[in-house]
Amino acid sequence: MNGAGSSAAEGGGPTAPSGLLDVLNVASVVLDTQGRIALWSPQAEELFGYSANEALGRYAAHVMVHERHVDLVVQLFADVMATGESWAGAFPIRRKDGTTRLVEFRNMRLMDDRGDVYALGLATDRTTVRRLERDLALSTRMVAQSPNGLAVLDTDLRYVSVNPALERINGVPAADHVGRTIHEVLPRLDAALEAAARQVLRTGEPLVDRSTVGRTPADPDEDHVWSLSLYRLEDARGTVLGVAVSVVDVTDRHHAAVEAEAARRRLALIADASARIGTTLDLERTAFELADVAVPELADVAAVDLLDAVMAGRRTSLKPAESAVIRALAVRAADEPDALRAADQPGQVARYAPDRLVTECVRSGRPVMVAQVKDEDLGRIAHSPEAAALLARAGVHSYLAVPLIARGEVLGALDLKRTRNPLPFGRDDLLLARELAARAAVQIDNARWYQSARTTALTLQRSLLPSHPPVTGGLEVASRYQPAGATTEVGGDWFDVIPLPDGKTALVVGDVMGSGIDAAATMGRLRTATTTLASLDLDPAVLLEHLDRITQGLDHSIATCVYAVHDPRLGRCRIANAGHLPPVHLRASRPPELLDLPTGAPLGVGGVPFSTTDVDFAPGDQLVLYTDGLVETRTHSLDERLEALLALLDDPARPLEEVCDLLLSALHHPDNHDDVALLLARARPEE
Repeated sequence: MNGAGSSAAEGGGPTAPSGLLDVLNVASVVLDTQGRIALWSPQAEELFGYSANEALGRYAAHVMVHERHVDLVVQLFADVMATGESWAGAFPIRRKDGTTRLVEFRNMRLMDDRGDVYALGLATDRTTVRRLERDLALSTRMVAQSPNGLAVLDTDLRYVSVNPALERINGVPAADHVGRTIHEVLPRLDAALEAAARQVLRTGEPLVDRSTVGRTPADPDEDHVWSLSLYRLEDARGTVLGVAVSVVDVTDRHHAAVEAEAARRRLALIADASARIGTTLDLERTAFELADVAVPELADVAAVDLLDAVMAGRRTSLKPAESAVIRALAVRAADEPDALRAADQPGQVARYAPDRLVTECVRSGRPVMVAQVKDEDLGRIAHSPEAAALLARAGVHSYLAVPLIARGEVLGALDLKRTRNPLPFGRDDLLLARELAARAAVQIDNARWYQSARTTALTLQRSLLPSHPPVTGGLEVASRYQPAGATTEVGGDWFDVIPLPDGKTALVVGDVMGSGIDAAATMGRLRTATTTLASLDLDPAVLLEHLDRITQGLDHSIATCVYAVHDPRLGRCRIANAGHLPPVHLRASRPPELLDLPTGAPLGVGGVPFSTTDVDFAPGDQLVLYTDGLVETRTHSLDERLEALLALLDDPARPLEEVCDLLLSALHHPDNHDDVALLLARARPEE
């Protein structure tokens, strides 16, 4: 207990002086039966301006009241002394300095142990009395009419008083508060509140706008949130009286703030999803990006599944009794091994019975939510009893499946589960999941159609590329075709090995500018034309001139090409170039070199002549022909990349198949958005 604010000790003792009496500054005067001043207090000296020496023995009426009221005061004094009845009233006084002041008087008769009679006069400045009365009345009305709950606790932190608003908030009458602690009145409130009040009492530091959550008898079935402010009460002399408490019910404001924060988080998650989902046109990666955004902000386990028919490019509509054949694309779990094992793994195809919730979701095209998952629900969530047991062990307590719909077609579903997050899925979660699914479905559909188109173009291109024996004429040959990364379409790169009369062999590498099916189709037409023209045994430059004219008629197509004819009898190659990168020539005991050929213009430009260059090509020599996808990158200059190519060709005796693999692995970067055609030829010794 704080000593400064304690009452008299149990054994008896003086109490601390009252601050109120100090504020009133009450003057005490004792008169004899003649009305002369017998006793004169220091407060009287301050109020009237006369010292004790000046006042004692004088008639009080001449000292204490205005001369206009002397007769009235004398009569009132006589009545009090005669009847013993007290009198109270206000009279103006004239102070010693001549000023006038209105003073409140209280007069009463006193008697000592000898039977002698005296009169006691109490006086105080009326202005001070009226101010205190006004302050008291105002304080009383403010406390009684305040919509905020107000209470005063004593130094033992027991209720002294509460206002009507706090009675309503707590649901407890004021009388049942008095003398009891907070915990005794409201046992379902945070126990830390009393500790906070004790700290305020000890330190004097106010506690402002502290939130606390709990339930009171006024609404025992619902949690409320209150804002509490506590400050220490002291009297005018600084004596600690207790703690004042102000209580405001901020439940609605708290809920609004929670909803606003939830809305902010939803918007942030949607913005994050817009940036993170669909960064590529790779279907599996797009699905994983969706699952990764959903965990852990929205769910503890997320899976992205597509109908297998959709993956095959077919539209599907499930009948009521039809199972759903679903291919898992991505699954993500926040440290939930059992839930992860229960999920279909990416690439796995599973058949979900008609009564399964995910089947209902993709059949109806509407979300399916089970806020509180029961044991019997797990069998409708999992695809097998074993998976249901794993979900039970993982503690799945809430489930939500949202359809992935793009361009009016149900593609599959976003499957969400909660284990660690104790809150069940609710309306806001459903809205957020639908928004994420709607945005992601478009990206997934784009990736699906792109992958289908890319597969078609790649199939076409591969069907147009040649298959050749490892030995043809006087050459040993090896080749590779590497399509571009999954983020881009296939290009129009091609190569060819064409047997010619007299043991000669034509080697061709070309690159049609552009990508996709159009580029692949143009490549096929140019390859066919090259094969036909090569059979005429034309000079390489003349052959390119014919190809140039053909290309000009192919819808403004442009292509680069290197055409070489190897003649083993003469031990040479005749080469012409149409805007293509120069081949590499390897010879024994000599460093590899880029052939210095006239570059020429690309096919389709027209009007630019081509020239043929003769290159000695002895047994063991190699020729490396390639397209720009092998050496061009966004981060290095072409000269640097060509130097790297030459550095890798350091062993003319290395098997050609190994050389192909080496060049692709070392030079073809994953971020190269271009395909690669590579053709190697080595002159064989004469047999």
